[in-house]
Amino acid sequence: MAQVIDDFAQTIQLDQLWSDPYPIYRRLRATQPVAWVPAANRYLVTRHADIAYLEKHPDIFSAAESPSLMTRVMGHTMLRKDGAEHLRERKAAEPAVRPRIVKQRWTPVFQRIADELIDGFLERGEADLFTDYAAPLAARSLAAVLGLAEVAGADLEEWSQAMMDGNGNYGDDPAVWQRADAAARGVENAVDAAIERLTAHPDDSVISAMLHAEDPLSHQSIRDNLKMFIGGGLNEPRDATLVGTYALLTHPEQRAAVDADPGRFKDVFEETVRWVAPIGMYPRQTTVETELGGVILPAGARLGIVLASANRDESVFTDPDAFDINRTNRVHLAFGGGPHYCLGTWIGRAQVGAVSMPTLLRRLPNLRLDETVPVRWGGWVFRGLLNLPVRWDA
Repeated sequence: MAQVIDDFAQTIQLDQLWSDPYPIYRRLRATQPVAWVPAANRYLVTRHADIAYLEKHPDIFSAAESPSLMTRVMGHTMLRKDGAEHLRERKAAEPAVRPRIVKQRWTPVFQRIADELIDGFLERGEADLFTDYAAPLAARSLAAVLGLAEVAGADLEEWSQAMMDGNGNYGDDPAVWQRADAAARGVENAVDAAIERLTAHPDDSVISAMLHAEDPLSHQSIRDNLKMFIGGGLNEPRDATLVGTYALLTHPEQRAAVDADPGRFKDVFEETVRWVAPIGMYPRQTTVETELGGVILPAGARLGIVLASANRDESVFTDPDAFDINRTNRVHLAFGGGPHYCLGTWIGRAQVGAVSMPTLLRRLPNLRLDETVPVRWGGWVFRGLLNLPVRWDA
């Protein structure tokens, strides 16, 4: 089956996507919604309707891509499995991240960590919220939820970023592989120590849930899946906290609405992950020849499911490039769909929408951007702010 080649798709480069993918996605949606992009070595699927469709047909669009960058870095995680094999591992982890335990057990932990971090820099009157708040908050919170409370937050941050860089290493950079492999070894050693402790002393954590499930997972399966949790579980709340805070600081009328009604942080969170989806793209692979978006795809075709584009699809969202917490249509795909719908959704909503952003704006009076330092963005597979310099009245 011949690949569909388009002059524009052929010219797309990874560094262009990393700098600002949205103009590229807009053109692809309009002209070639399922496009073979040589630089990414896969078809990019960019329309909301096509992505919603394929997530309902996992028998045709498989998560078990082979070869897979994620499997190369993390081993065989549940994200690269389908059917009963995927469901078994998901069910083993679920008790630790269900809505009730998130509200009763984990949200107070997130709040304590957020307050401790702010206490540490409150009197300075300035901070980079990436390094001083969002990243350490996400790392320490994740360590608690996973059962890795003895691991330093800085180690978790390094492991997470290194593995996620490996997952997005479509340029096959050897230095990225080396760093990702070292991070994976660090995670395995930490998980083995936790397994030894939690075997004898169960708690509410993810590792404990997997160990003591009705159908318990093997130690290797726990190690592999913990790498996945550390990758996505840290970057996503970190990036959502930074992007949502930036959006409120640059949209004063929406910030005023949230100040007047803190219950609207729920709207801020949902609009934040629609506006800049922390996971911009993930892979799928066809199991049979099929048609998608008017393109015939051969069996084994490698796809890039571009959630970041679907969330700005103008056929679904009015003025899609605008940040608007008053938006009534919330059918974003930031958490994916189908059987692989994000397992950490309630963790993200609680950590970011109920704790990290509300606490910042409540405790830092007159919080504002530091106009002397430029804000930087980056990424397309995973996208977010690379810094967030701010000041407040100390």
